Formats: sequence, C-alpha cells, structure tokens
Amino acid sequence: MTRSAQVIPAAARGLFAATRQAGMIDTVGRGIRRIVILGGGSAGWMSAAALAEAMQGHTPIELVESQAIGIIGVGEATIPPIRQFNQHLGIDENAFAAATGGTFKLGIEFVDWTGPGQRYFHPFGRFAPDFDTVPLHHYWLRERTRGNAVALQEYAMAWVAARAGRFGRPPADRRLVLSTLDYAYHFDAALYARYLRRYAEQRGVVRTEGEVVDVRLRGTDGFIESLVLNDGREIHGDLFLDCSGFRGLLIEGALRCGYDDWRHWLPCDRAVAVGCAVGGDLPPYTRATARPAGWQWRIPLQHRTGNGHVYCSEHMRDDEATAILLANLEGEPLGAPRLIRFTTGVRREFWSRNCVAIGLAAGFLEPLESTALHLVHSSIMRLLALFPDRDCDPLLAREFNRLTRLEYERIRDFLILHYHAQERSEPLWRYTRAMAIPETLHYKIDQFRHCGHIVAEPLELFQNSNWLAVLLGQEVWPARYHPLVDVHDRIDAARHLAAVRDVLTRAANSLPTHREYIERHCRAKGLTA
Repeated sequence: MTRSAQVIPAAARGLFAATRQAGMIDTVGRGIRRIVILGGGSAGWMSAAALAEAMQGHTPIELVESQAIGIIGVGEATIPPIRQFNQHLGIDENAFAAATGGTFKLGIEFVDWTGPGQRYFHPFGRFAPDFDTVPLHHYWLRERTRGNAVALQEYAMAWVAARAGRFGRPPADRRLVLSTLDYAYHFDAALYARYLRRYAEQRGVVRTEGEVVDVRLRGTDGFIESLVLNDGREIHGDLFLDCSGFRGLLIEGALRCGYDDWRHWLPCDRAVAVGCAVGGDLPPYTRATARPAGWQWRIPLQHRTGNGHVYCSEHMRDDEATAILLANLEGEPLGAPRLIRFTTGVRREFWSRNCVAIGLAAGFLEPLESTALHLVHSSIMRLLALFPDRDCDPLLAREFNRLTRLEYERIRDFLILHYHAQERSEPLWRYTRAMAIPETLHYKIDQFRHCGHIVAEPLELFQNSNWLAVLLGQEVWPARYHPLVDVHDRIDAARHLAAVRDVLTRAANSLPTHREYIERHCRAKGLTA
C-alpha cells in the first residue's frame, strides 16, 4: 500500500482543513500577494486547484498557458494517493470518473520482465494479515521450500479481484478482508486538467492565454519579477510555479538550476504513444509488457485504451518502436502515434528564489509505476506545508529541495529494480542487469536476498508490500526464511494459507464486475476517443 503522507511533511496533513477554519492564509505584512503559475496541463491545473482551495480567495492566482504549446497528456494511470488529492479538494469520485472517462486500477501486471512467458502483479493495498509477529511471507517462503508453488500475489485481495475482473470500494471496517485492497484510477489526463480548470476557475483562479517570451528578474536578488507575453503584457507575481513541462522555462531557462541526468540507471529516453479502440474486456489494472529495448503500457479507459512504448534510442530506432507498438494493440489505432523525447533525471534545485518547479519541470521518471501525478501532488502539498512569505526564506527552499530529492531518489531506486533484477538476453537488458546500481538499492536487495528482510524507510512512497511484490515478481529470492517460523510450530501454515486463498476468492466473487460497477456508478456520457 502506498503511503503518501509519509513523503509529505507532517504539517501538510490537514492543511486544507486548517485553512478553512482560519479563513485565510496570512496576507498581511510580508505575505504573498499574487501567485503566478506558468503552464496548464495536469501539473498546472492540479496546482491551481489545490492553491485555490488553500487560499480561500484571499490571494489572487493567475495561470498562464498557451494553446499553441501542446501538453504531454499521456499519463493516464495513477497510484492510490491521487484519491487523497481529490478528496482534499472535495471532488465527488463518481462525477470525476464520469467526466474523465475514468476506470479503476487495483495494481499493475508485469509481463515478460524477467523472461518470456513470466508475469506477476504489483497489487495495491496489503497482503493478507500476518498469522503472528512473523510476517506472512516468511511462512509462505517455507511452504515454497516444501513444494507449494502458489504465488504470493494469490494472498493479495487486489490481485484476486483484478484477476476476476471485479471491483468495489474497500469497506472502512478493517476486520473485513476487502478492506485490504486499495485502488487508484485510469483517466484521460487532458480531461482531468479540464475538470480541475473548471474547479479552479470557480474558486477565482484567472487563466491568461499567452506565450512567455521573456522572464524578468529583480536586479537586487535575482527573484522573478514578471513574465512577458508575446503580445507585450507583463504578468507580475510574488511566487511563481513552473509547470511548463520538460522545458522548465523558469526553473532552468531563467534561473539556471541545472539537471542531474539519470539515464545511466534508467536508459530509456523515448516513448511513442497512441490510443486505440476499447476491446471486449475492461480490466481493473494497468499492464506493462517488456519489449526488446523497453516496455509497453496498456491503460483501459471507458472511451479508449491508452498505449505507449517506452524505449532506449541507443538500442532501437523510432520506426521500429512504432511498429512494435502498432503490432501489439488490442483495437484499431485512433490517430497517428506521437513521439515523446525525454531525459530521466531531476533538477538540482526544485525551489529556487521565488520559483517552485512542479511536475515535468522538476524532473522526469518514466511511467513504469505511474508516479508522475503523485509527484505533482506531493510537491504541491510540500509547498503548502512550507508556504513562504514574499522573502521566500532559503531555509524553506532547502527543506523542500531535500524532501523532494529524497522522494525522487527512492522512486528511482524502485524503478531501477525492475530493470536490474531480470534475465532477459537483449542488449538493453544485459546492460541494466550488469550496471552498478545506487547503494541505497543495493542495500535493500542484499537485505532481502539474505533473509527476506524488507528495509523500506518511513519517508518512502513505496512501502514493504510494494517492495515485497516487486522483489519476488522480479525473482529476487531470499536465501532463507525467518528462523522464528520453525520455532512457531503451533501454526499450521499450509492450512492457514489455503484458508486465506478461499476467503479472498469468495470476497472477490461478491464484488460486481469492473464494467458493472462503472455502468452503475460513473458511466461517461458523450466522450469520444
């Protein structure tokens, strides 16, 4: 289960409620008088919506974007913390899903990652409860040595429901096994931005159409003073959010913060994306299929299926990557494939002077674990927790930068694991298997290989159940199980494990199918592919 609260400073929790009670953010003295957001898309409008909610109308917010500049808009899969973001804004889940062509996501299926024909599932939520003080997976490891070949994912409610094509919201009662699943969404990113734009504008955010041609800095301290648009208008502000995408027009173009290139660990640098007609089924999960020089995503929406092929240009030409993508669609393509170039990595500073980079302007981690919108969400919440006055105290920026880099690095390590622990034979995969990996990841793998011990840290997005699912899915096998398993001989693990599987199966079968759930609660109307 992902735990977004642990990558956000504690002061951010409940900040929305606190601002409602207080009625305003301090705008006297040196308080921020105007916030300017450069760029729309998901990052821009998520920022605008969250700031509008927090400011309660007391601080003007202006978003500048140009229709002439396209958005990436292919990030249609999310992880569970997105629900918290929507809930903080008071967004009705059914209305949101209907407006964005949304479906529900119980996890990610990985196909052919350690070798052809192999597949595993990274479930959202928890595995079945432990029998005692020793984690369940250690009893499972012992049964595996005794010839029980049942995969650990069979003890995850999310997988059992996903395999059956079923979905339902988890109940609040933690005594019920259905409470152990968690979920996220698939949705049309452009429609989500449009939905949040309406939300933000209803709360006073002003949208300005225009393309930035110059950024003026104050001579005294180098702070951003204003944005100059192509028609000569000048947009002034005290705090600027750079949501301009890969360009980083403010954080890099004006402030020159620099960029750390992580392609030596995550060498894929291109993607080609295209939608296709919806097939017969509507699975409640994302699929990631390994390819010779990368991997392919499949994301089912109500009105189309999103598809993309992420690959390394050193090992595959663009036309080859496009051909592989088109040959593996589950429906007729809807339009021409779109090529996206990127460099995996992060800014050396995410907050510099009076500018905070959000989303792709801050950095890029490929969408393998659907973390892009979460990084937008957590950055916004971190900014609200450390919200500055007009002086933008460097201590606040320093803490923001420390926490943000830590989050990017821990997610980076989780992604590297998928590439490093595998046995594929193609050149890209041979390279990633043999490459030197960060010491932080090396330590995690060593601990797990030695005795099945998981060492996720409190500030990490991905916690024990996430690491457990992927480590075992990528066939990183512990040399031994916990020694207390043999001491606790009163526990009939085989019988308990069989009983757990039976309970999970019966619980999954009590749920409606994914399609039935959507038809009943949040069917999209009037959307076209």
